[in-house]
Amino acid sequence: MTKLVEMDEKVKFSTQMEEKVGPVVFIKLMKVKPEDVDQFLKAWAEDAAYFKSQPGHISAQLHRGIGGSNTFINYAIWESTEHVKKAADNANLQGHTSNYPANTVISIHLFKRIAIPGICVE
Repeated sequence: MTKLVEMDEKVKFSTQMEEKVGPVVFIKLMKVKPEDVDQFLKAWAEDAAYFKSQPGHISAQLHRGIGGSNTFINYAIWESTEHVKKAADNANLQGHTSNYPANTVISIHLFKRIAIPGICVE
């Protein structure tokens, strides 16, 4: 069974979704066994296709660590936490992760851009 681990032990993903804010960046960190990469990529594509079809989804990109890494990051932008919550509730988030290889470890978290003068804008 896929293991869900909070990215921040002090702030749960479910708590984050209760805060009304947007836009938000949804980060999903996934660690996969080397022999499971092909099955993982297929499951992620199915998962991403569902979320891409949901209202409020802006974009998504999958990244893989370099140098032989089997660590992946899904970086997705959503209009708001409310949209993420609705899409996750509709998907039965736990049910969606059941398509991933059994030993996959997943951490998800929501982020909001912050402004640093002279560096980046909000």
